[in-house]
Amino acid sequence: MRKPRDFDAELKALEDKARDLKNRKVQQLGELVISTGADALSADELAGALIVLAETKDAGKREAWAKRGAAFFQGRSRRTASAPDRDTGGASARPSGAQQASGGTGAA
Repeated sequence: MRKPRDFDAELKALEDKARDLKNRKVQQLGELVISTGADALSADELAGALIVLAETKDAGKREAWAKRGAAFFQGRSRRTASAPDRDTGGASARPSGAQQASGGTGAA
């Protein structure tokens, strides 16, 4: 005869895993905000920009944003792999790019 399954233990394990994944997602979003320079924005500005982004249905804009984001991550991985000592210089260049993006968002 088979041993009965402990559904309560399995549910608890799944809940723990879901909580860990949610915490990791929140941490990664925070790291993304910092790495893009968006941490220089106020919470109200950042929330407003994110709301506009989430409400945008224009596929062309969303595709352009996705391409820009992919380029950001590709450039970032090359910088960290090829020149880790130049990361400080890259950090000062990122906020200006983020300001340009927020300026464009305000105009939209």
